[in-house]
Amino acid sequence: MEWSFLSAEALTAALRAGEVTSVELTDEAIVRIERDDKAINAICVSDFDRARAAARWADEARASGEERPLLGIPVTVKESYNVAGLPTTWGMPQYASYLPAEDAVAVSRLKASGAVILGKTNVPFMLQDWQSFNEIYGTTNNPWDHGRTAGGSSGGSAAALASGFGALSIGSDIAGSLRNPAHFCGVYAHKPTFGLVASRGMVPPPAPALPVEGDLGVCGPMARTARDLALLLDVMAGPDALTLGVGYDLTLPPARHQRLCDFRVLVLDEHPLIATGSAVRAGVNRVADALVDGGASVERQSPLLPDMTEAATLYMQLMGSSQGARIPAEKYEQLRSLAAEPNADDQDLSAARLRGMVFSHREWIEADIRRELHRRSWRQLFADFDAVVCPITSVPAFAHDHTPDLAERRIDIDGVEYPYIDQAAWAGLATMPGLPATAIPAGRSPDGLPVGVQLIGPMYEDYTPLRLAELLESAIGGFQAPA
Repeated sequence: MEWSFLSAEALTAALRAGEVTSVELTDEAIVRIERDDKAINAICVSDFDRARAAARWADEARASGEERPLLGIPVTVKESYNVAGLPTTWGMPQYASYLPAEDAVAVSRLKASGAVILGKTNVPFMLQDWQSFNEIYGTTNNPWDHGRTAGGSSGGSAAALASGFGALSIGSDIAGSLRNPAHFCGVYAHKPTFGLVASRGMVPPPAPALPVEGDLGVCGPMARTARDLALLLDVMAGPDALTLGVGYDLTLPPARHQRLCDFRVLVLDEHPLIATGSAVRAGVNRVADALVDGGASVERQSPLLPDMTEAATLYMQLMGSSQGARIPAEKYEQLRSLAAEPNADDQDLSAARLRGMVFSHREWIEADIRRELHRRSWRQLFADFDAVVCPITSVPAFAHDHTPDLAERRIDIDGVEYPYIDQAAWAGLATMPGLPATAIPAGRSPDGLPVGVQLIGPMYEDYTPLRLAELLESAIGGFQAPA
């Protein structure tokens, strides 16, 4: 039997029943990677010797009666996470030989759960693209069409899952970096509520792994089923033991409902700042139809929805501010001069990002207060709805485009070109207020590419969109391996 595309849940059941060993699962995954990854280039750093040793340990532990959530399950890790003994580069050539001394918190939790880490997955330079390529490791190709992007910045992880290279992976997300690759590769991902998963050790080299949560960005799980997402989130979630973990334990509320017919859902397929391509709109409608068929209450508009233009602009300002903090002084002064130039279009997302990159502390505080007003609006909306269904981005996976300046790139949406960076608008809807969002497969485009949607839920109610994802998986189908 071939095990490579089964869920972690199914593999755990097989391990418990003695139908397979972790060593056999690990060997099969390694054989598949060595055979198929030459064309995909998802695994940029392999760790096969330690993986085999971990698999042997897992089999011995199970034989002695030990049980752990992911005992013996082969997984991969995004390159940006520190793994002791493996390079962490974030795609930056000057750090090609940088070796962290200790694991990231999320990685240590994976290991404590009994997972077998096969290696690390490819990323874009500095994690700042919806394509995963860099000078060190090259380009990751989409398993469905090697001429197209697998997404970014967790593109290597999504491509690995779609290719059967391990049952689970972990990634990160600030501009859709979990959700976008899941959408492009036809897998599942969950952007947790902001701060739910400790991010220490998911830091660009050579910065120390400090217990500091940067703004907007989160660490989260990727999988081939919705239930596996919840399983991996349970392993990853919880406060950092060096800070909030001293005084708090994690207790999340259960999903609001267990049946599709009990959910109240707001469905969106239009954004005021960017078009929605026909293939993505069809995916949203496919999910909406399944909700209606399942008896859910579905609305297409609500006066409670926060202003989406203001939300996107504020998101880009906050993201720019977060990125601007790491810019060298000389470059920062250049950006200050550019940001001071008049710009007639206040809704230009590139201009909003530029202004954010040179925010004063006063301006950031003002923006943060506006964010809290949006969070209040979302709380009011989620009193009437349980989830929001909307696109992750406007198109399926597009052709590789490595034009160095992102400002010069364009994204084609049904024959009309838009600025490349405007793809962030849909992802930012959940990111800016820190809401949980689950990416699910929603069918394929007319030319056979995967299409996904995101299910946005109430803050700290991550199990609500995860449960809805599980129910929709039963209704419309889930992951399918590329032909």
